[in-house]
Amino acid sequence: MSGKEASSKEGRLMATLERLLELPAADLRQSLNQASELLGAALDADKFDIFLHDRSRKTLHALGTSNTPMGRLQQELGLDVQPVANGGSTARVFLTGAPHLSGRVDLVPGELPGVVQALGVRSHAAVPLEVDGERRGVLSAQSGQPEFFSEGDLRFLSAVSRWIGALTHRAELVEQVTSAALAQGRREAAEELITVVAHDLRNYLGPLMSRIELLQRRAEADGRANDQRDLERANDSVARLGRLVSDLLDVGRLEQGLFEIVPLPMDLVALAKDTAAVLGTPSVEVRVQGPPELVVVADKARLRQALDNLVSNAIKHSPRGNWVLLRISSDLREGKEYAHLDVVDHGAGVPPELLPRIFERFVTGGKASGLGLGLYLASRIAAAHGATLTVSSNPGDGATFRLSLLVTGPPGHPDEA
Repeated sequence: MSGKEASSKEGRLMATLERLLELPAADLRQSLNQASELLGAALDADKFDIFLHDRSRKTLHALGTSNTPMGRLQQELGLDVQPVANGGSTARVFLTGAPHLSGRVDLVPGELPGVVQALGVRSHAAVPLEVDGERRGVLSAQSGQPEFFSEGDLRFLSAVSRWIGALTHRAELVEQVTSAALAQGRREAAEELITVVAHDLRNYLGPLMSRIELLQRRAEADGRANDQRDLERANDSVARLGRLVSDLLDVGRLEQGLFEIVPLPMDLVALAKDTAAVLGTPSVEVRVQGPPELVVVADKARLRQALDNLVSNAIKHSPRGNWVLLRISSDLREGKEYAHLDVVDHGAGVPPELLPRIFERFVTGGKASGLGLGLYLASRIAAAHGATLTVSSNPGDGATFRLSLLVTGPPGHPDEA
């Protein structure tokens, strides 16, 4: 290459770098496609790719590809997604972090057959791509002509990779902020809708429950045992619906700071036994294990609400013929007595990816039905008592939810026992 040609190419590369700096970071794929177009044109490459590593699939995915015949063919053949385990020069650059330059790709051992035969690549220049200090992918320029790229092209790619890394980082941050804003908007809209619907439902439930009670009294007076039994089931269903409405309204109260508790002395063991008797089913028994009595200072109604949600969740995830265990215990920590109520099930366990978010609103997992509010409310009721609600679980080995609270009541409330 003559001095004049070298100077021309250097000027074109610098102009490309300036244009790269002007690219917006609004959309990751769009930004990387635009960058690939600029870099492919600057290097006269038949194809330019910006590969990013997909950890979950262990692949290199060309999120940016120049719009050229070879680039379009690559996408048609599915070669824009390359499993790292399949090898090839692009994967080696990613794994080793060492740049790669070859003018006879067809002679490189271990090169992907699709790259050589289907795409007809003969020259390849590639460098690792770092994003926010972490190796995340590869910049790859390819040509169908042998000995096409130079050491100078490779040095330019190494220099420009820092700008592509910064562009990628900015675009990912923008996507994260946008996604978070959309999620927040959807959550607020859902909360408002749920609160409105819950208020309307409660207005209908009162008259419905009164009508069922009236029918129950008539059935009892007339000796209609079958009707009486059916009405009892209907009343149970309406009562469960009423509890769901209360949960929905409590979510709104929590967000508005209107959720209050009234701590008084109560027997935690008696509450557990009562919950077991009410919620246990013929297919899933609820057992209680603990001392004869354990008096704590707490809001009995709210604690019952939390326990009902925890036990209902455990029953939902327990196989038929198994049981749920309510285990009550206490211990001393730094001179203070704590009561512990464990809700233990023998189900499939909480999926590991769900554990960090298990107490968030509207989080459900597996085949479970419902709105995903029960565990959220239980955790907030625990927090209102100055207590903690934690979960431990191994896949296939069930889950244990532990509610731990001071025997003397939440901070700020005197011991009234």
